[in-house]
Amino acid sequence: MSTDTPRRVFLVGPMGSGKTTLGRRVADQLGLEFLDCDEEIEQRCGASVNLIFDIEGEAGFRERESKMLASLARRDGVLVATGGGVVTVARNRSLLRRSGLVVWLQASVAQQLRRLEMDRKRPLLQAPDRRARLEAMALERDPLYAEVADIHFRSRHRGVGKVAEALAETIGEAWAGEAVP
Repeated sequence: MSTDTPRRVFLVGPMGSGKTTLGRRVADQLGLEFLDCDEEIEQRCGASVNLIFDIEGEAGFRERESKMLASLARRDGVLVATGGGVVTVARNRSLLRRSGLVVWLQASVAQQLRRLEMDRKRPLLQAPDRRARLEAMALERDPLYAEVADIHFRSRHRGVGKVAEALAETIGEAWAGEAVP
């Protein structure tokens, strides 16, 4: 890959897979700017994702998310943590595939439940049976993550630092081995 080819990495995966936590560390290790799509939406709107869901519903949020993703995909030298549902919109999947290296951070429902145990702010997690909700989302979304991903990455129960190192190494190997946009 030539040095003037834009470097963009998009992390996709379910909530609780580590997109933001790992993304910050990996971006630093790779010399990329870290951007979190949800945080960027909140900054632009001046409202939380929860409030946007309350006022505009999921469809309104997804429209905002699609616009933000398109904006972030034009930037170079970035690692973008996407929202877990970004892949549910066909144009987002197309944009991801053509805009950069896409990494699917895989996480089991059991891992998600452990990591999100104390989380009370995610709108789609506000359900009486969190396990059933996460399982249903995995059934819908896992094939979509697989469709867009250049790399399928599983943390394998290592600490965050070790996982970030392994992910940065995996991305570096992908860049070295092929002409990835």
